[in-house]
Amino acid sequence: MSRANGRGWLGGLAVGAIACAALPLAAPPAHGETLESALAQAYQSNPTLNAQRAAVRAVDENVPQALSGYRPRVAITATGGQASLSSTTRSTANPPVYLTQSGSNTSLSTGVTATQTLFNGFQTANRTRQAEAQVLAARETLRQSEQSALFNAASAYMNVLRDRALLNVQKRNVEVLEETLRYTRDKFNVGEVTVTDVSQGESRLAAGRSSVLNAEAVAKASAATYRQVIGSEPARLTSGAPVDRFSPRTLAEAVAVAIANHPQVTAAQYNVDIAQMQVKVAEGALYPTLAVQGAFQKNFNNPANLNITESYSATVLGTLSVPIYQGGAEYSLIRQAKETLGQRRIELDTAREAVRQGAVAAWGQLEAAQGQIQATQAQVRASELALKGVTEEARVGQRTTLDVLNSQQDLLLGQVAMVTAQRDRVVASYALLSAVGRLSPRVLGLRVQTYDAVVHYEQVRDSWAGVRTPDGR
Repeated sequence: MSRANGRGWLGGLAVGAIACAALPLAAPPAHGETLESALAQAYQSNPTLNAQRAAVRAVDENVPQALSGYRPRVAITATGGQASLSSTTRSTANPPVYLTQSGSNTSLSTGVTATQTLFNGFQTANRTRQAEAQVLAARETLRQSEQSALFNAASAYMNVLRDRALLNVQKRNVEVLEETLRYTRDKFNVGEVTVTDVSQGESRLAAGRSSVLNAEAVAKASAATYRQVIGSEPARLTSGAPVDRFSPRTLAEAVAVAIANHPQVTAAQYNVDIAQMQVKVAEGALYPTLAVQGAFQKNFNNPANLNITESYSATVLGTLSVPIYQGGAEYSLIRQAKETLGQRRIELDTAREAVRQGAVAAWGQLEAAQGQIQATQAQVRASELALKGVTEEARVGQRTTLDVLNSQQDLLLGQVAMVTAQRDRVVASYALLSAVGRLSPRVLGLRVQTYDAVVHYEQVRDSWAGVRTPDGR
């Protein structure tokens, strides 16, 4: 092979490697899935999120259950059956006369009883407040689940983009290595290089093909995760953009917003309220209870007296019960509730510190991701220049084939790092938004109907009867 031909393959290697480095994270197609539409789909169809919504609806029912303590309890009773009666009486005459009376009848008794609690140590009121706090805590847990679902969806979306781009990088690298090996063998056939050069090229090509297989496996796994989180197969995905515009501008502001608004903190605050109400409910067992009961009963054919064919009774009674000592269980329950309250307060402090740490960590990750973008771009530019230089030096015999392969490998590593940094930059912006409690469809402006937990709550709160759920089940 002539030196001119040698220059040709070296030049082709450099151009191919630089083209490989220039691959973007994702080329935006004319029509394709966007990150925003994927997030909207995940918000609607994510099974974990839908399960948490059902859990909130179940907690809503705690309020009407607590409110039932204000309402009367009414029961209708009916008894009936065959009765047989026999009695013998003795007169006071001398000698005594014995009179036997016997018979049977079909007795029937119907009645209605209504009981209304007037005072129970404020237990009903405190249980209602406790149930309302449970509803609010469940809504905050749902908000946390929404954040997790949206963040997982953003991560899954960007992971697919990253892994597809890396697969393309590895495939292009194999093409360049195949071309390199082909020209190296041609030069070996004319005695310009040794068998060592050929073996080096074969080794790099085998490693490159192995990397392609590994990249294909990773891309398939990312696609499977995408379908699990978002609910559909990833098709043509457009590039994603950071959401820095929705995040706080300073670290101090991020920490303050997180402590004030993060659902982990607000849920812990409501858990403190729940525990506090439980103390009052337990203390209510020491108070007297006052109730009024009305009853009406109609009897036909009294089974105890054959002469009574019909009777009725009506009563209205008030009941006052003053607990004196009930074995000590109520005192233990009060102490237990107070210990639980102390635990919830400690958990609130723990949640604040955890949220603070998460905000600081997310802020640091975002700054690092921003710096990595610049660093990897500089790395790729430097690797491009180095590859050009090594290629020129190889033309005049100052560099070997191994030098060119090493320079190509450096450029490949830089490209991989740049693609990864692009993904990390977008995901880190979503991580910060989640860390401060602002990752929601409303903040992101997603075109999706947001789930309103208040609607179901209002539908069931004052429900007195009925077994069907508001959606007809």
